[in-house]
Amino acid sequence: MTRTVLLGTVGALALATLAATPALAAKPAAAGANPFAAASTLPFEAPRFDIIKDTDYLPAFKEGMKIQLAEIKKIADNPAAPTFDNTLVAMEKSGRMLDRVGQTFSGVVQANTNDALDEVQTTVSPLLAQHNDAIYLNDKLFQRVKALYDKRDGLKLNPEQAQLLKVYYQQFIHAGAMLNDADKATLRDLNTKLSSLETAFQQKLVAAAKEGGLVVDDKAKLAGMGDGAIAAAAEAAKGRKLEGKYLVPLQNTTQQPALSSLDDRATRQALFERSWTRAEKGDANDTRATISDIAHLRAQKAKLLGFPNYAAYVLADQMAVTPEAAEGFMKRMVPALAAEQKREAAEIQAQIKKDGQDFALKPWDWDKYAEQVRKAKYDLDEGALKPYFELHTVLEEGVFYAANQLYGLTFKRRTDIPVYQPDVLVYEVIDKDGSSLGLMYFDYFKRDNKSGGAWMSNFVQQSKLLGTKPVVYNVCNFTKPAPGQPALISFSDVTTMFHEFGHALHGLFANQTYETLSGTNVARDFVEFPSQFNEHWALDPKVLAHYAKNYQTGQAMPADLVEKIKKAATFNQGYALGEVVAAAMLDLEWHSLPADAPKQDVDTFEKEALAKTGLDVDDVPPRYRSSYFLHIWGNGYAAGYYAYLWTEMLDDDSYAWFKEHGGLTRENGERFRQMILSKGHTEDYGPMFRAFYGKDPDIAPMLQNRGLAPEGK
Repeated sequence: MTRTVLLGTVGALALATLAATPALAAKPAAAGANPFAAASTLPFEAPRFDIIKDTDYLPAFKEGMKIQLAEIKKIADNPAAPTFDNTLVAMEKSGRMLDRVGQTFSGVVQANTNDALDEVQTTVSPLLAQHNDAIYLNDKLFQRVKALYDKRDGLKLNPEQAQLLKVYYQQFIHAGAMLNDADKATLRDLNTKLSSLETAFQQKLVAAAKEGGLVVDDKAKLAGMGDGAIAAAAEAAKGRKLEGKYLVPLQNTTQQPALSSLDDRATRQALFERSWTRAEKGDANDTRATISDIAHLRAQKAKLLGFPNYAAYVLADQMAVTPEAAEGFMKRMVPALAAEQKREAAEIQAQIKKDGQDFALKPWDWDKYAEQVRKAKYDLDEGALKPYFELHTVLEEGVFYAANQLYGLTFKRRTDIPVYQPDVLVYEVIDKDGSSLGLMYFDYFKRDNKSGGAWMSNFVQQSKLLGTKPVVYNVCNFTKPAPGQPALISFSDVTTMFHEFGHALHGLFANQTYETLSGTNVARDFVEFPSQFNEHWALDPKVLAHYAKNYQTGQAMPADLVEKIKKAATFNQGYALGEVVAAAMLDLEWHSLPADAPKQDVDTFEKEALAKTGLDVDDVPPRYRSSYFLHIWGNGYAAGYYAYLWTEMLDDDSYAWFKEHGGLTRENGERFRQMILSKGHTEDYGPMFRAFYGKDPDIAPMLQNRGLAPEGK
């Protein structure tokens, strides 16, 4: 997934020649100067993590907001008639300091937070909401934008300029620029409250996930996990000063990786329940009251802005356009999906009986016995795969190799760029012509102070106007191996690496004049398209053969094991797809509440919402429960979790196109780069996709890829 920065309206000033040069010696900051006061002198304006202190962020935020508001006031008060340059270009150039601190802080607070950073986030989030309102509810500024928009046909703008004007105008309208003064005041209050609540949710959830990890004092209870995983659990416990114990930390999802291997059913149940109730302990980290408030206030905000509910407000500028379209798209999957869930549950229940057990299938049993079914049907053991997926080999010989074959990219390790945590890796990305595209950070291992899940975002956005090249990062939550052990990952983790790097390509190939339209600054139901498309190359025969090598012997994965992976690709899709559809429908249900609905009891609302899905949610619970659904309560995916499914349709359509036109070739990669990856938001999404695919999106390839429909149907 991508993550939005704390304030994304503007980009950073440039040192235009830096991006293409070798490492430069960083000039020392003036005594007492804030490191965000001027553009970084590091290559690509990379953040100065070598000198940035926790105490630098809050003063930089406050000064950055002060400077930008003065710049905005100058634009709004300009006595000259509004022009594209003195209004929109001036806005694009404003807020440089705020952008530098905002993008850096957003990356660090989500990946490597501490009490001091949490306090900064708590303080600054409502201030940023108020700051954003001060810009988008500034009537004098809006009237200048509106004047340009009203006479847009006579302005002789190029296509990107015309799109920038359209996007700014829509953003002002969507932010409430047309409201009267009283309603603007109400909106400001709602935005401030929501910002504080969303920050509180994020912080509660990080703490809840940390406290929710399963502590085991008997190694025998972890039988089945494997020596490496058990050693990692011992190391994790040692890090919490739990000597002699074992800690299985929680990932952000409902299901946990260890559930597929743990032999002891009581331990499986305990781990699942720790996950399921992590944020529902009735303590300071319980999120239910917070999300009830968020949902209620979002519904009020939507009504104030003229929408029947928050989902309608959010989807107005998305590719799907309406909640009804998004919901209808998902409902088309339900009949085949529900039937597949029923078939899989019966198959797993039979496997439990075959194993000599006499208990009814529960969610904490599914992965364990599904793995046994997989082995029986395909003779595929996930444990046998891991020796072929060493993380660094997957990155350099798989992820990077696919990017080289498709787009001609090469990657140079940079050890001279300071990082915010020692495990972070940095690479310079070099284009097909030898020029530098940008800089890429990789932060792969789970930490207690890191938010769950995996994501991509930018420390620096690309902009020709500002002379900046992209500085991008990928963050994941893979289990860190014990010291001296290899970082062996699952094929699911491999797919995650390809996914997040697909987002990175979208950011790295950005080729826009204006930062507002650059790279991944696109709709939620389009932004996951490049990332999910990139997942397909993990199983491409040429790519897989290049990276799937035994970490001890260097031998390539045997052909029969490769074939088993491919045959098993559609296995367990009733669960894999079902948990996502259930979560997406739960998200839309929360955000379809009208403003006059009372605050909801979270447990009751969730139970009723899931019952409406028509899916087997007892055996296949949602991927995220309401109380730990970070995407929708804290990370900008409110009413937008369906986007993963919508964009899966787009990516499967595109992969079908690739297969029909020769697959993994530079010619095909270049076409995809030029028509999709490099476009940003310079075009509307429907026409952009149709130009590449040749027709409107089609759900058939997605259902076929998931094994829910026969080929050719």
